[in-house]
Amino acid sequence: MTTRPAFPPLPIDPALPQLLAALTAGRNAVLAAPPGAGNTTRVPLALVEAGWAAKGRILILEPRRIAVRAAAERMAEMLGEAAGSTVGYRIRGESKVGRATRIEVVTEGILTRMLQSDPELPGIAAVLFDEIHGRSIHTDLGLALALEVQGALKPELRMVAMSVTLDTGAISQLMGDAPVVESAGRMFPVETRWLEQSWRQPHGRGPRFEAAAALVAQALDAAECDALVFLPGAGEINRVAGLLAGRKDVALCPLNGALPFTRQRAALRPDLEGRRKVVLATAVAETSLTVEGIGIVVDCGRARRARMNPGTGMSQLVTVPVSRAEAEQRRGRAGRLGPGVRYRMWTPAARRAPCPPSRRRKSWRQT
Repeated sequence: MTTRPAFPPLPIDPALPQLLAALTAGRNAVLAAPPGAGNTTRVPLALVEAGWAAKGRILILEPRRIAVRAAAERMAEMLGEAAGSTVGYRIRGESKVGRATRIEVVTEGILTRMLQSDPELPGIAAVLFDEIHGRSIHTDLGLALALEVQGALKPELRMVAMSVTLDTGAISQLMGDAPVVESAGRMFPVETRWLEQSWRQPHGRGPRFEAAAALVAQALDAAECDALVFLPGAGEINRVAGLLAGRKDVALCPLNGALPFTRQRAALRPDLEGRRKVVLATAVAETSLTVEGIGIVVDCGRARRARMNPGTGMSQLVTVPVSRAEAEQRRGRAGRLGPGVRYRMWTPAARRAPCPPSRRRKSWRQT
């Protein structure tokens, strides 16, 4: 890159010199940055200007395709370019990279395929693992392979593990006692309002669609801002959207990984007609994405997970309560751009696991 544009200040900025110093003195670093810090977009743009990155690309891993596109487009927009120039991205079935690409945003599966194709990762100066706290099998495999490549084939490769909620001591030890850099966040106060007991569905089967739609309508009448509604899947999104279709003062925007990118982009940006938005989303909106205008979060408290069926020997999707960690991630969506309010469709007495099953099964120290 030539002349760096003037970027608006973000909380991550004071931590960038320390991160750059750690990667100049060593090979690895751990970055602990709370929601709203700006690490997803700011860190790659800072690292690509380092001397050790002059002849290579910065590879940043995102857990979901929608986050890959959104991060790449946001960084390209900050540089006054289109995706595919200085900043590009690759996902399954789609690629926007060119000769001038210095920062490449990819899914974790793309990294695994790159390592299988050429383990030396030619042309790659650094690999950044964003949202590493998710602890999926793809994240763990990608980190393990990258560490092996760094130790045996490419000692000059830099790696950064970035997360909101992270066992920094354990991941630092795993990455060769890498220095831990901590950043301040930017979270506005978020008020929590709980579901009334009378709205609960009998026998613990979760909230009714009617209750979800009624709560969204109540939240919209109480505050003049956009709303983000977390629902388990596309079926629930369509049902709630149908119940809210009579409101002409808002734009209903579904958001899930199966939608075309044009519709995903529409959910992330302000409505073209100037209406308030109601974004009806699955868990894809929990992290890595900043949905503009959101001041209300309605959380149904449910998510879809793949579970092994012992009878068939195959995995199947089941709807289960979200953990406390996931609920906190969803809460943070309401406080990214200003004070907000979250509505939880369960009572304070409801028991929740501390974190998702993938993180409970094995700690970094056991990996």
